[in-house]
Amino acid sequence: MNPRDSRQRFVQSLGMTVRIVWPILSGLLVFIVGLRLIIGFLEGWSAQESLYFSLVTGLTIGYGDLAPKSLLARVLAIFIGMCGIILTGLVVAVAVEALKGVRGERGE
Repeated sequence: MNPRDSRQRFVQSLGMTVRIVWPILSGLLVFIVGLRLIIGFLEGWSAQESLYFSLVTGLTIGYGDLAPKSLLARVLAIFIGMCGIILTGLVVAVAVEALKGVRGERGE
């Protein structure tokens, strides 16, 4: 199989797989954005600071330049981190499933 056909099959398989998990992915993203707004309000951060914090926390990078002070904001930050781990796992699973579709290893 030539590389062009492989890429085309990968994109088709990726699209089919993303359609299946899209409700979960979008739900996680909405949950993270909602928690971001709450934490930003509790800590008195700007919209940009709270967005930056949620991305850094959700991707489990954790630079430490912004850290919530209140107990509730810290607990919500833990939930952002857990949602980020789940989101990353789903993205990896979708990519692996699409690669299986290219190689013809699906158990259908």
